[in-house]
Amino acid sequence: MSQENQFIRFAGSHSLMPQEEKLETAIKKNLLKIGIPAERQSDERRIALIPDGVRLLTDHGNQVVVQRGAGKYARYSDNDYAEAGAMIVDEPKEVYKSDLILKVAPPDEEELSWILKGKTLFSILQQTSHSREWFELLLQQKIIALAYEHIQDKSGALPLLRSMSEIIGNLCVVVAAEYLCHPQYGKGQMLGGFPGVAPTEVVIIGSGNVAEFAARGFLGMGCLVKVFDNSMYKLRTLQNNLGQRVFTSALQPDLIGDALHTADVVVAAKYTSSGNSPCLISSSMVASMKAGAVIIDVSIDQGGCFETSRPTTHQNPVFQEHGITHYAVPNMASRVPRTASMAFNNFFTPLLLQLAQSGGMQAYLQSDRAFAKGVYAFNGKLTNHNIAQLYRLPFHNLELLLAAFY
Repeated sequence: MSQENQFIRFAGSHSLMPQEEKLETAIKKNLLKIGIPAERQSDERRIALIPDGVRLLTDHGNQVVVQRGAGKYARYSDNDYAEAGAMIVDEPKEVYKSDLILKVAPPDEEELSWILKGKTLFSILQQTSHSREWFELLLQQKIIALAYEHIQDKSGALPLLRSMSEIIGNLCVVVAAEYLCHPQYGKGQMLGGFPGVAPTEVVIIGSGNVAEFAARGFLGMGCLVKVFDNSMYKLRTLQNNLGQRVFTSALQPDLIGDALHTADVVVAAKYTSSGNSPCLISSSMVASMKAGAVIIDVSIDQGGCFETSRPTTHQNPVFQEHGITHYAVPNMASRVPRTASMAFNNFFTPLLLQLAQSGGMQAYLQSDRAFAKGVYAFNGKLTNHNIAQLYRLPFHNLELLLAAFY
């Protein structure tokens, strides 16, 4: 064997690899340990990764730790996750030792205390449901925290929020149909319309994704749909997306009052980036509605659009005020946990693979500033201006923090 061939034999292929390929290989070795705890909130039934996503992640060398029973409400067993390559543990503290925690509901204070410095938390935020003390504890942990509802893609859209909004929009039709004919809370009326019977009148407040998918469902059932919003651009977009003419109007008190007076179903789907939805419908306006009508306040997780609204649960989802049935469950998509979990999985699986390849969370935040919009806490600094104002906490610009880090 020649001296040159001996060199090739002992050096191996990696020594002869171009510098660019060596760099790529080094980045791919920064694998993730992903923790999926069981949800403590009795009303939260979703899970962020299903077994199919776990299998793809573990096949790429990542480690996934799942707390026993985490997927039971979505009908995924511990055995399903174990066969996909996950490690099943009994103690939640073991899950919270992971590099990256994937939750759905925001963690309670005890769960927060288990997350180690420098680790990453993904969850829904629901900023109005917390206290100043909760955020102070979060900042003390010096972790990176991201809110599902704030994560953007490169087009500026909110992919996770959109997925849940599509599900919720369709669920509005199911809920309205259930409670319109409910023997206790309804008036024995079938949702929709057919020859000889007047169609169900539906009022939708807002013209975003929830409104669009709710309108599609109600129109498909033969309902008469009216949509109110102050954004003419959004109303025009909704009408174009529906592919048909529907009644649309600005949110003017007299017009909305007339529509409520004859409405059978009212859906409030007014999302605001500030996290606090405006109270648009007064108690007196609700009192003027027909007895047995149904209000679905999708905006309740941001405070609600009705003066008479208050948060309810999946166990007790409705109450009556002025003879009007109110449905106001904040995590409405959890009513269909398997479907919602699939939607979460479709977003997170490719994202986590990209995170592992990029070299970790902080490197990925540097490379994808649209995704970084979801960060509200970064290593002990609050980076969401709305939260800082609401709870009177110091605000720090994430762009500057990332620049200082690098």
